[in-house]
Amino acid sequence: MSVQFASRMNNIHKSFIREILKVTVNPEVISFAGGLPNPASFPVEEIQKAAQKVLSEDGSNVLQYSTTEGYLSLRQYIADRYLKKKGLKIDPDEILITNGSQQGLDLIGKVFLNKDDDIIIERPGYLGAIQAL
Repeated sequence: MSVQFASRMNNIHKSFIREILKVTVNPEVISFAGGLPNPASFPVEEIQKAAQKVLSEDGSNVLQYSTTEGYLSLRQYIADRYLKKKGLKIDPDEILITNGSQQGLDLIGKVFLNKDDDIIIERPGYLGAIQAL
């Protein structure tokens, strides 16, 4: 039995990032192309403590589907931090939580760019930006 996909699937390009990251699983390859930070620099303990705190204080809400803007308590925390550190009064409703820079760039492109608009990026360019834009 052959699988019939929608015709739009014939025009899908491979993800450059996915292809680059496939190479990084080989322990003999040191790749600078994927923008991968040194795992030794990850703040694992701090993230573990933060996750434990959030889960113990509000776990059932954190794990539930929420608004597309992101978890309100996190947006409030960010707004409070901007006020404390920078003196900027920002409403949590003006903050949007994304799942990484590529999603943020994709949203910016969708909001501000029209078809056939020109963009300028650095060279070499960030593959996530190239793919999103």
